[in-house]
Amino acid sequence: MGAYMPSGVPVLRDYRNPGDGAVPVRCTGCPIRDRAVCSLCSADELAKLDAIKSYRTYTHGAEIIGLGEDIEFVASIVTGVVKLTKTLADGRTQMVGLLFPGDFLGRAQTGPAEFDAVAANDVTLCCFSRTPFRRLMHETPNLEDRLLEMTMDELDSAREWMLLLGRKTAREKVASFVQMLWHRTGASQSDEGGEIALPLTRAEIAEYLGLTIETVSRQMTKLRGDAIIDFTSARNVRVLDMEALEEAAGS
Repeated sequence: MGAYMPSGVPVLRDYRNPGDGAVPVRCTGCPIRDRAVCSLCSADELAKLDAIKSYRTYTHGAEIIGLGEDIEFVASIVTGVVKLTKTLADGRTQMVGLLFPGDFLGRAQTGPAEFDAVAANDVTLCCFSRTPFRRLMHETPNLEDRLLEMTMDELDSAREWMLLLGRKTAREKVASFVQMLWHRTGASQSDEGGEIALPLTRAEIAEYLGLTIETVSRQMTKLRGDAIIDFTSARNVRVLDMEALEEAAGS
């Protein structure tokens, strides 16, 4: 006992009383414990959250939330990447965001979902029933403060992405995308030379960056030719020179 377990396999439940100061079994060893919505919570607060949570897994391409749905849960992304897309009146779709491990999915307040959320690869969610989560949020300053902090970080990221889409060159856009993956997937915690698994196809990257597939492929090839990145497979990138990548991204 004492390790995080995703859904799909037997999960150990901890039935200790919330007041005993012990961290729930399912929270120990959690890979996003230091950056999720619960990261500021005490052991007792974690125990209260543990009582209303469950794990859900989704395979690549599976819909997690549909536009307009009034869902009954909110969630932290434990593993994988989630695409947020919106469909226009004429049927066209646009990718409007990506959520990574540690990010928060859903709205604590009632209301329909504003985007489709789709698993970009295999995804595991730590889900909380929305009504009791909302009640706990108001009763637990640490939880409310962390959610506000994450909301402000998301707003800052959206502003940065607006700059990228509106002002940066194609090379800067592609380099910025690789740089973002490096930081958001935890690769930045390792030495240079670590690999990044691309969660999107070339076509999806092009859609996300507002470029054509040919432009994305061309810029990836140029970054590789400049010995900034390398490909170990079609969907795995190795960063060879972080300083050069930051310069290429216009950072």
